[in-house]
Amino acid sequence: MPNIEIKAKYADANKAKAIADKLKAKYLGTDHQIDTYFKTSEGRFKLRESSLSGAQLVPYIRPDVAGPKKSDYLVIPVADANLCKSLLSQILGVDIVVDKMRDIFLIDNVRVHIDSVKDVGSFLEFEAVYQNLDEEKQEYEKVELLIKKFEIRPEDLLTGSYREIVCAKNGKKS
Repeated sequence: MPNIEIKAKYADANKAKAIADKLKAKYLGTDHQIDTYFKTSEGRFKLRESSLSGAQLVPYIRPDVAGPKKSDYLVIPVADANLCKSLLSQILGVDIVVDKMRDIFLIDNVRVHIDSVKDVGSFLEFEAVYQNLDEEKQEYEKVELLIKKFEIRPEDLLTGSYREIVCAKNGKKS
């Protein structure tokens, strides 16, 4: 499945929640997520352990550019997270673990995530999920509009994932 997404540094979670409320976003809950990223030669591959959704494998490919970008991904439910993590750790090796709390909102088909990443800081993420490739331009426009509404500055847009941020914080090359 594709989506159009951004990640941005965003220090004021209360401001983000107030804007989401003003935009009549539907609050979906708070999720504790632990993402174990495995070593890959291309793309990214993680095991997500979610307090709301259980465990899932998520392989994805996305360019590392600031601003809205297309991501192709797949969500694969996992019955036994510990066994899966153990096997994939032995087969691929663990790159890094990202621990975060995520407040999840929905505006139309755009997921708005207000994230607090352990030892790194606060962030905002938009994911405009769609199925029809004819909608791609429209999804970019939705994300661009939300960037304006949430007052995200261009210099706060991130190019990579939380994986790279946590690696940099830990002095590890990603």
